[in-house]
Amino acid sequence: MSDHVWYSGGRVFTGAASVPWAESLVTRDGRIEFAGSDAEAAVRCKHGEADVLRVDLDGRTVLPGFVDGHAHVLMTGEAGLRAHLTDADDPRRIRQRLREWAEANPDAPRVLGRGWLFSAVPDGRPTRTLLDDMIPDRPVYLDANDYHSVWLNSAALTELGITRHTPDPPGGRIVRDPVTGEPTGHLEETAAQHLAWRFLAETTADADRDRHLREATTAYLSSGVTCAVDMMLDEHGLATVDRAEREGTLDLRMVGHWFVPRGPDPDEQLAQVRHAADLSARHRSDRFRVTGIKLVVDGVIDGCTAAMLKPYADGDNADPIWDFDSLAPVVTAADAAGLQVALHAIGDRAVRIALDALEHARRINGPSLNRHRIEHLEYVDPADVPRLAELGVTASMQPVHADPAIRDNWAAMLGDERAERGFAWPEMTGAGARLVLGTDAPTAPHPPLPNMYIAHTRKSALNPELPALQPHLALPLLAAITHGTADSAWACHAESALGVLRPGLLADFVVLDVDPFEGEPDALLRARVLRTVVGGRTVWQA
Repeated sequence: MSDHVWYSGGRVFTGAASVPWAESLVTRDGRIEFAGSDAEAAVRCKHGEADVLRVDLDGRTVLPGFVDGHAHVLMTGEAGLRAHLTDADDPRRIRQRLREWAEANPDAPRVLGRGWLFSAVPDGRPTRTLLDDMIPDRPVYLDANDYHSVWLNSAALTELGITRHTPDPPGGRIVRDPVTGEPTGHLEETAAQHLAWRFLAETTADADRDRHLREATTAYLSSGVTCAVDMMLDEHGLATVDRAEREGTLDLRMVGHWFVPRGPDPDEQLAQVRHAADLSARHRSDRFRVTGIKLVVDGVIDGCTAAMLKPYADGDNADPIWDFDSLAPVVTAADAAGLQVALHAIGDRAVRIALDALEHARRINGPSLNRHRIEHLEYVDPADVPRLAELGVTASMQPVHADPAIRDNWAAMLGDERAERGFAWPEMTGAGARLVLGTDAPTAPHPPLPNMYIAHTRKSALNPELPALQPHLALPLLAAITHGTADSAWACHAESALGVLRPGLLADFVVLDVDPFEGEPDALLRARVLRTVVGGRTVWQA
């Protein structure tokens, strides 16, 4: 394809304040050269010259490419190759899915699945004995839908060497039988990371990781995402992305946050910050950048591992993975090194700890231009909402986690009026904070248009027949799309290149078969991506 292309006859939402809507886009050398009327574009392109390729949009709608503000790219590719369990709503269906996967992958040394829900497990307690009855002869590793715990059978526990004597890692738990003390097969938080995930990472071949990246890239590009902010970059993922970039096959732009796990050695955590700073200095292309670190302050409400100011419905509560005393030095060091800090904080206690740590860093280092961010913010104490804007903290949130189809267990765990203030996106923007929307894939579906539907309606993309939950917290569609494009680009320091279709910026955009701004909101669920353009080049086409 020519590097000078005129896309004409469309309805183009540019996102730019000066020219928010256009009929034509002209791209040259990977960037937007012009956005405006067809007549002006015809004059500029001197239509008929051999070096200008004209593409007729035929009235289709064009949007800036979505920037998924919170994703796990390689995990999304790998998840697509596992047994899918999110809609397996009881043990019988889980058994069916696992056996189908095992039969389809007879040479796989392990049975791998993802997406199980606590509501699908008897009493919400996953056990090895239940899995042993389903798959007795191969190790089974099943990631929960929220990716904060792993469910194992006995063969997997044996393979990992986990016994009643294995200690819990800091910030995690090997769930044990209260009578015998034997592990039940359920690993929570850092126990899942350090014991199960680390083992699986060490046994995964580079060729498989390359395949995971290809799977994820196709999934994202075909759904309209042109850039993803990866929130759990490690050595394996870094090497995989590096290979793709060197080989010229990295069609999806990526921005990485180096994952710093909670461990027993504070010096090692500070060493990880220095390593991230080195990576940030070395990886600065427009295709792949390392911009900061990621810290997981607490768990999730569904599993009752999120740190709350008041107990859960059963009277229990969870300690944070990072308390203030352990978190503040790492955040302060990262801020001083010029790194962007992304803090996973779902419960209100964890959000407060995260804000306190960022406030401490500002007190030590002075005001920051690093655009620090808190991820998820599913329930925030009203007293802490204004602090986001006061500290310049971006609220990075995921409408897909508010889908009414998966909210019952979430609300039941809280068990009180707190559920009515969950996922309060307008509270964040109303207080003056920058809001960024993403999906957190693979903990939730990655396509951005259904994500926008939930943000705009507070209804379910999984089951649109369900009534809206908290419709007063819905966002205007234009605002939602801006939070998923221009604001997401700003939040990862890419506003001078992405998120808006303005002359001089990179030509990253998508062409849809329907106009989501006209008609009923469910057009967002019907819309298909016809073309995805990254850097002026069509990288996916229906």
